[in-house]
Amino acid sequence: MWLIAYERSTLVTSEKYIGLDVHQATISAAVMDASGKLVMEFVLETKAATILEFFSGLRGSLSVTFEEGTWAAWLYDLLKPQVSQLVVCNPRKNALLKAGNKSGRIDARKLAELLRGNHLKPVYHGETGVRTLRELARSYLAMVKDLARVMSRLKAIYRSWAIPCAGRDVYYGRHRAQWLGKLREPGVRRRAEQLYQQLDALQQLRQQARQQLLAESRKHSITIKLRQIPSVGLIRAALLVALVQTPHRFRTKRQLWAYSGLALETRTSAEYCYAEGQLRRSKKLISIRGLNKDHNHDLKALFKAAATLASVRPGPLQDYYQQLLAKGIKPTMARLTLARKIAAITLTLWKRGENFDAEKLKSQAA
Repeated sequence: MWLIAYERSTLVTSEKYIGLDVHQATISAAVMDASGKLVMEFVLETKAATILEFFSGLRGSLSVTFEEGTWAAWLYDLLKPQVSQLVVCNPRKNALLKAGNKSGRIDARKLAELLRGNHLKPVYHGETGVRTLRELARSYLAMVKDLARVMSRLKAIYRSWAIPCAGRDVYYGRHRAQWLGKLREPGVRRRAEQLYQQLDALQQLRQQARQQLLAESRKHSITIKLRQIPSVGLIRAALLVALVQTPHRFRTKRQLWAYSGLALETRTSAEYCYAEGQLRRSKKLISIRGLNKDHNHDLKALFKAAATLASVRPGPLQDYYQQLLAKGIKPTMARLTLARKIAAITLTLWKRGENFDAEKLKSQAA
């Protein structure tokens, strides 16, 4: 069931740090004590009964970590009641795992060491009340992306034969025969017919996913308040609850901005100097590297789409956007600022349970 590399007698009842390198068939694990000494290594079969049997035999305070991946949600629910601390870490932040030799055994050791030193960036797990809504949101977003992909492939066929296809007429059923008639090559026409079949099937599935998502979102009262925000309708409110899960995971609006890919990354060094015997901050300009790359792409797309809609739809958010433009801010930066404002409003309404107040927005813009 597992391979033990050290005497079991070395496992005293103290704090232990366990790194798990999870794979489809097996889990490589390493156990370290508080001093950083490797006291045990083992290989488990990736099955619930085997994992629980092993952890039930360990004593002391158990801290466990593994990387976010396909099995993360299942393993989190399985181990959470069994251990004192459980950290699902962000693999993009684990640069140490990329250095030197790589194997399941080595990675498990490195994860245990990083956990012991508190050097891991956690990925949020733990809000089970919105799990159904979250899965339905994933299904809906996947349908939307698949549908967009098929639509792009359809237009690519017509463009490859120098057939103009601007607009959306090419997708409508009432014009389909006319468009297919423009394709003279039998193989190309058959390929287009198959893509149309995929388009019809995905449109129906997307509609079903949309109805299920909205029905589940009605069970969460916060969606009513979020819909008060201009440009945040039924679907966006449901997706916000599904993607964010709880506002209390973000202490400030800046943390939500970073999670949503709306935070600016800066680079600087040697920012202090001594002048006339006193420590002063250097006047060297901070280098801005653009928006942060590590973020939730679906949430970023949601806030950007809401900001784009709000910038052209009459209302308090459009007024706020126009005031930004009047100050000389470029349209792209103004939309980014508007997206941040929508994110901040979302967090405030959700945390405090307040209603949207356009007068507060006007005073902030002034």
